[in-house]
Amino acid sequence: MSQTENPVGRILIADDNEQNRELLEAYLSDEPHEILMAADGQETVAVAREKQPDLILLDIMMPKMSGYEVCQKLRADESTAKIPVLMVTALKEMGDIEKAVAAGADDFLTKPVHRLELKTRVRSLLRVRHLSNERDRLLAYLAEVDSSASPK
Repeated sequence: MSQTENPVGRILIADDNEQNRELLEAYLSDEPHEILMAADGQETVAVAREKQPDLILLDIMMPKMSGYEVCQKLRADESTAKIPVLMVTALKEMGDIEKAVAAGADDFLTKPVHRLELKTRVRSLLRVRHLSNERDRLLAYLAEVDSSASPK
């Protein structure tokens, strides 16, 4: 695949369990992503605002703020609202999935995570993020061209 088809990105892994964070990082280690880590909900929001990752892998059951709350906070903040969120959790009930979607999650993976499934979803969400960014840049450029072409 070309670089455009498979954009490399900055990924924030948010999980209170260090072994889970390290496992997800290891699964993604053969691609040159920049990996950021957060161990609780508050840290996740702070890192997302400061570092502007291209994707967040977010556990639901975390201290200080649940993944649901984190997702809602990210969606409510203009600076982080468009960052794709992939919920990664041990919760398996349909109600949990519905709650994650209602909070603004883009996708959902159940633990134990399978490496190929994780990599496929990450690749897909990064591609969507890349295309969304390109669209936004193009729309801003067109608006600029349009305003400069308009008679004053």
